[in-house]
Amino acid sequence: MTDATQADVFEIGIDPAELAEDDLIRELASLYRTRLSTLRHGPDAALANHFKRTADLETEYMVRHPGREVDPGRLTQDF
Repeated sequence: MTDATQADVFEIGIDPAELAEDDLIRELASLYRTRLSTLRHGPDAALANHFKRTADLETEYMVRHPGREVDPGRLTQDF
């Protein structure tokens, strides 16, 4: 891996499309675990990276699971 490639991976992580299913779920769980701390105490660059990474990972999850099961008990209003 070149220095530029290593820097890109460090800054934005591995492309979500390249992650195995277990890795995708693990990455999402890690982001959710650190979300509040990053929001409250992280520098602007870390928060921006968190927003982007979360969006990228969640988008990939939805691509893989477009017909995901929705638990009716979790709905707060009729859709």
